[in-house]
Amino acid sequence: MTATPQQDDCLFCKIINGEIPSDRVAESERAIAFRDINPAAPVHVLVVPRRHEANIGALAANAPDDLAALFELVSEVAEQEGVAEHHRLVFNTGTDAGQTIFHAHGHVLGGRTFTER
Repeated sequence: MTATPQQDDCLFCKIINGEIPSDRVAESERAIAFRDINPAAPVHVLVVPRRHEANIGALAANAPDDLAALFELVSEVAEQEGVAEHHRLVFNTGTDAGQTIFHAHGHVLGGRTFTER
């Protein structure tokens, strides 16, 4: 397992460490995927790097291998969930963009038609 920094007060770090239960759907050495507890679509899975970085930009700058692993897991999840051909991947960065948990993560959304662009 790769050594990765984590924060004691981070919800996602606690989920990664098994301190808080989650409905995990996939995992790799560098990332985990679990169902969102407040889904915005029939398929709504969060893909989270094991390494704690505040957002996707910080992850790209500080751990590009973890970023690549996160996207590999996104592809695996989309395939596994049956939405590989039609899904949305969303990363919110900052409060004004809707980020509420400051641990980089992507939302894999699918299973319905998205009309807004």
